[in-house]
Amino acid sequence: MKTTVMSPKDSHASHKNEPDNHEANSLVQRAVRQILSNIGEDANRSGLRRTPERVAAMYNELTRGYQVDPIAMVNDAIFEISYDEMVLVCEIDFYSLCEHHLLPFFGKAHVAYLPRGRVIGLSKIPRIVEMYARRLQVQERMTVQIADFLQEVLDPQGVGVVVEATHMCMAMRGVEKPNSRMITTALKGRFKSDPRTRSEFLAHIDRQRS
Repeated sequence: MKTTVMSPKDSHASHKNEPDNHEANSLVQRAVRQILSNIGEDANRSGLRRTPERVAAMYNELTRGYQVDPIAMVNDAIFEISYDEMVLVCEIDFYSLCEHHLLPFFGKAHVAYLPRGRVIGLSKIPRIVEMYARRLQVQERMTVQIADFLQEVLDPQGVGVVVEATHMCMAMRGVEKPNSRMITTALKGRFKSDPRTRSEFLAHIDRQRS
C-alpha cells in the first residue's frame, strides 16, 4: 500500500524568494567577469570569453538541490510493508560544494534505516543524498539533514548515516593534505541507543571497504 507523506518542516524546503533564473545567471556572469579582471586576467580573450556563461551554468547544476521539492520526490514511493530488519544502501557517490571556499568535497554516503511498517523506494535514498549534496554545504550538516529527513518521512525505528569525503579546500589549498579524509555520522533511534544495531551497521560498511 502506498503512503502519502505530509509536508516536512520548512528546513527541508527549497530556498524561498529565489531571484528570476535569467537575472541570477546574468548577475553570476557579471561577478565572474569581475573576478577574472581582479586577478589580472583579460575576460575578453578567446579562452575566457564564455567562461562567465559556463560558470553560471555550472553553479546552476551544482546547486540544483535547492530546486528539489522533497515531498514530490518521495510521495509516490513510500510503501506499507511488514518488514523490520535493517535496510542499507552503501557506497552512494556524491559531489558537493564547501560553503566556505566554494570548492568541491566528494565521497560516499552509507544510509540505513530500521523500518516500522513503512519502506521507501530504493532509488529515493541516493536521490535524498543528492538533494542535500547539490547545495552549498558543510559535511556535518549534510549528514544530519539526510538522517533527519528519513526519520521524519518514514518514522522508522532508527536511521544511520555515515559520510566519507575528500575536501579540496584542504587538499589543494591551506594545509594541502590531499590524502586526508573526513568521516561524519548521524545516528537516530536504535542506531544510537542499541550497540548491536550500531555494530551491525558499521560492520556492513567495513565489509564494503575491504
